[in-house]
Amino acid sequence: MIDDFIKPLENLSQSTKDYVDLKVDDLKLKVVKGLSVTLSKLLWAILCLFILSIVLMALAFAMVSMLGELIGSMAVGALIVAVFFGIVLFVLYRLKDKMFINSFVKTFVKMFFEDESEIDETE
Repeated sequence: MIDDFIKPLENLSQSTKDYVDLKVDDLKLKVVKGLSVTLSKLLWAILCLFILSIVLMALAFAMVSMLGELIGSMAVGALIVAVFFGIVLFVLYRLKDKMFINSFVKTFVKMFFEDESEIDETE
């Protein structure tokens, strides 16, 4: 008689343990997916920034040479290019929240909290 009550409780306990284990595994998979997507996007951004910096450096040298020939002084040409990049840096600093932080927050929220139906459609 008591076995009739204990057996379903043991089954319920085992089912609950299995469910919790599956949920933990699901969470691990979601974290791994999120981290791998984030890492790949980060590495892509670093690569793009590296190449962009080389291109900007070449353009800066070209502008210094061109302005130096036009003005007659390489130092003044370099100063003009440096001031230009300083202004660009100041503008980027002033717009950093709008350009970078808000877009990163939206990207991470979308990445980690997307619906399961969206995951199936994108894969």
